[in-house]
Amino acid sequence: MKAIRVDGFGGPEVLVPVELADPVPGAGEVVIAAEAVDTLYVETQIRGGWGPRFGMHPPFVPGGAAAGTVVAVGGGVAPDWLGRRALAAAGSRGTYAELVRVPLERLVPVPDGLGLQEAAALAHDGVTGASIAARAGITAGARVLILGAAGGMGTLLVQFAVAAGAEVIGAARGGPKIELVRRLGAHRAVDYGEDGWTDLVGGPVDILLDGVGGELGRAAFPLVRDGGWVSSHGAPSGGFAEPDPQDARRRGITLSGIKEVQLDPAQVQQFTAFALGEAAAGRLKPVIARTFPLAEAALAHRAIEAREVPGKALLIP
Repeated sequence: MKAIRVDGFGGPEVLVPVELADPVPGAGEVVIAAEAVDTLYVETQIRGGWGPRFGMHPPFVPGGAAAGTVVAVGGGVAPDWLGRRALAAAGSRGTYAELVRVPLERLVPVPDGLGLQEAAALAHDGVTGASIAARAGITAGARVLILGAAGGMGTLLVQFAVAAGAEVIGAARGGPKIELVRRLGAHRAVDYGEDGWTDLVGGPVDILLDGVGGELGRAAFPLVRDGGWVSSHGAPSGGFAEPDPQDARRRGITLSGIKEVQLDPAQVQQFTAFALGEAAAGRLKPVIARTFPLAEAALAHRAIEAREVPGKALLIP
């Protein structure tokens, strides 16, 4: 099969197309023929040198989710999985490939009426976004500030918050992304590339969903009301924003970080099924901005790192 392999950490050029042996499913596993492979910003950081933080050392095939059709099953797997459309859900490994071996605990059926590209686009961001939205307890009338609102997960968080009846302020960078945030239903769209962007938020917020981190996340924290709720779950700026815990305690602000969105397999299956079901029913729509042939994974990573992709970029084997 064709796959992408990383033989050493570095720039996008280390994503090299290779031919590998077809995977064989073991007990409790299936193999899917991938038709759409999810990508994440953090995968560019893993490829660039963060791999050991995630237990990944060269050589390895990147990727953590893909959608396709089950083409082989291992021992103990019901044969009626064969031929079914399914998602190798978040937490899968080695998905930058034509064929992906998946344990049953990471396998989720794709409902009728939902395309495989849409399913792949929801594999990580739909699951994490649904988890964050549930933890935040977003209610009607709450003011919610979303940083990175034009990203893969940000676009979904905007939709979750709008559906809950919140007053949504989406923050992103650049005119096209700001326009996308408005189209998704945000009540206010703010360009954090502008000086004084925090003044444009329009006052305090009840909930801060920070998918960006770094200086932007730290600048947004003072906007949170006393008694508010903060999720610092993104680090594309180079690091997670870490609000002062003493200040947060003094102000009665609840802090949630990346550890709180590390879900076990049962939770992944639960939130995956929820996100796919919402999308199949037309209540949730992932924004797929670009697709790239699998062999052009390096180009996809360059585009992601250059912030050229609002919403999601997918690889197509």
